[in-house]
Amino acid sequence: MSDTSLTIDNILAPELTLCKVPASSKKRVLEFIAEQIRQQNDSLSESQIFNNLIARERLGSTGIGQGIAIPHCRLEGLEHVIGVLMTLDETVEFDAIDNQPVDLVFALVVPKEATSEHLELLSQLAEKFNERTFCDRLRQSEDASTLYQRMTAASG
Repeated sequence: MSDTSLTIDNILAPELTLCKVPASSKKRVLEFIAEQIRQQNDSLSESQIFNNLIARERLGSTGIGQGIAIPHCRLEGLEHVIGVLMTLDETVEFDAIDNQPVDLVFALVVPKEATSEHLELLSQLAEKFNERTFCDRLRQSEDASTLYQRMTAASG
């Protein structure tokens, strides 16, 4: 399978789409992402994912504004891109560029030798999350399967 077909619906699994996650802080959000990825792939290190996400946040917040964050990092030994989509049950401070707290998170963990396709994915995500009505639909999802359908239906 070539890398060129990276779209949101082939990197996001229903198991990694989570609705109304209780998270009290940015750190907790990132810990939760690492835990979830590790549960789906036990060859990966939870602490390594978490540390890489934190290291990326230190370079500058991945809070892109309007209550949305796209935390991401590269990971040694990973073979394919992993996406995690979450809505939070309460907003958390994320040092976002507009200082708004975050309640919609799409995390992206990519192989160490990440290519331009991975950057392309980030811009696809940012573009989608620019549509307010799309974000509102995600936030209004009552359960994970609805959230997953709404996220992937729009992509192609």
